[in-house]
Amino acid sequence: MSEDAFERGEGQGPERRDRPPPDDSRSPSRRSVLRTAATAAAGAIFPSAIDLNAARTMAQEAAPVPNPAPEAGPMTFEGVVAQAQRLAAAPYAAPADDLPPALAALSYDGYRRIVFRPAEALRLGRNFSAQLFHRGFLQRKRVRLFVQPRDGAPRPVAYDQRLFDLGKDLAGQRFAPDLGFAGFRLHYVFADAPKDRPPGFQEEFLVFLGASYFRLRGDGQEYGLSARGLAIGTGAPEGEEFPDFVAHWICEPEPEARTLTVLSLLDAPSVAGAYRFEIAPGDPSRMTVTASLHPRRRLDKVGLAPLTSMFLHGESGPGARNAQPFDDFRPEVHDSDGLAVAAGGERLWRPLVNGRPAPQISAFRAAPLRGFGLLQRERNFAAYLDVEARHEARPGHWIEPVEAEARPEMVAAGASPRPGGAFADGAVQLFEIPSREEYMDNIVAAFVPATPLEAGKPLRLAYRLTTVGAEPTGALPGDLARVVSTRVGSAERLRPTQPPSPERRLYAIDFEGPNLPRDHDARVRAVVSASAGEMVEPVAAPVPQTGGWRIYVEWRPPAPLPPGDVILRAHLERDGDRISETWDAPA
Repeated sequence: MSEDAFERGEGQGPERRDRPPPDDSRSPSRRSVLRTAATAAAGAIFPSAIDLNAARTMAQEAAPVPNPAPEAGPMTFEGVVAQAQRLAAAPYAAPADDLPPALAALSYDGYRRIVFRPAEALRLGRNFSAQLFHRGFLQRKRVRLFVQPRDGAPRPVAYDQRLFDLGKDLAGQRFAPDLGFAGFRLHYVFADAPKDRPPGFQEEFLVFLGASYFRLRGDGQEYGLSARGLAIGTGAPEGEEFPDFVAHWICEPEPEARTLTVLSLLDAPSVAGAYRFEIAPGDPSRMTVTASLHPRRRLDKVGLAPLTSMFLHGESGPGARNAQPFDDFRPEVHDSDGLAVAAGGERLWRPLVNGRPAPQISAFRAAPLRGFGLLQRERNFAAYLDVEARHEARPGHWIEPVEAEARPEMVAAGASPRPGGAFADGAVQLFEIPSREEYMDNIVAAFVPATPLEAGKPLRLAYRLTTVGAEPTGALPGDLARVVSTRVGSAERLRPTQPPSPERRLYAIDFEGPNLPRDHDARVRAVVSASAGEMVEPVAAPVPQTGGWRIYVEWRPPAPLPPGDVILRAHLERDGDRISETWDAPA
């Protein structure tokens, strides 16, 4: 692949979004939306509970939740597509702002005190169960929930406050049966559960809560970054639009099944959409997402398969030029430490950056896309020293396109395919917001198609999301060595000059992988470049302590420095063949 295979564009993004949000379709605080759920839910282990017959009785005792479009038979993906088409053909109707005052006034801690009673969980076969999230605090919007049995019509899951311990802040309060829910979480009996857990115990592994956000983890991992159904206008001057999942149908699996399907309906001022999530928890967990998008208007910038994460500081500090250091006992604080992008025969690694004076968008062209992901490559506790957060156990997410044309439900849905699929041509865009707060999600990555979505012209897409822990992993394509660390320091300390030149920087970039040569005399060379300034005396050397290889290279900046980032690149070659992914970093 040529050097311009990953074509880059730089720009300015909107203001920070770390304030509590208004209740509309724009600008919710990413981390406050997600961490509220995670703190109350993450890592919980509960036994399986009531069966579907009990759920039916519960629904009959309370007023039913209205069905967006009643169906006589089972809800299918095609049925959700039909609902999305009907929504898109009509003007957008904003959800009612009908949250009772006592719930709207809850503090963060007050909302956390609302606890779903585990004994009331909805059993889904032998291996799965579902628990529900109450509305309140920032979770103002109602999400309709249904159980779709293996045959017959879907059954609404009705609100009943007896499902919850409402906590001391809501003592004595009574809420109407049409209050509904904010979202749900799924629990699973992992096949390799530790022996100290009783048989049948289930661990939470997936949360749908807030806008179109969802969080997935693999066995043994902690919640970290989030995924979303769709991103609209990320970084645009007019602000970002946040679509909502307005309804979910949880499909009852076969009794012994270890996979589960969820159907979801998405709505927003600009678009409606139908989603099918085929979920296989484990180590790793995998989710195949099939979607049909129906724009109400032209969408010039839409992010497909978006991922959202947090990066505060890492092994080379915040990363941006002249950034203020963090006064923190922890060496690193992040849920993800880099973006990986695969296109053609090349794979790129971009270390994440914090500390710029303003948000920035970087774009990496891919035609076609093979995959991308936000990853947490540093898996060593000593790199973080945070006993509670366990950043070393946070998952990465890898997105891999699936041919939509090969999925029969997409053909039946009637959406017009793009030549080569939705991921055929475009760019992976990385949006980095400067942040000093750990609770803020300040990183977004998504694939943005090269051509806009037109009103009235559906787009179909399918992709697979895989949780990533320690690498190497089969989820990432190719056998290229991966970048495992980037460290930066003064070049004066190792290569002093007279007079001293403190602006000179020395980069040490470590690569590891099973296919790297063990022979220290192997003809391995460093291939480096810079968009401005000069890369001086690159050296590729083995690292016996790790079995990897390191590139040492000095960067001498130009005078004066250009505005924005200078992009440095490096990879390893052996006998003219590329043997590593491409390190791509701002200076």
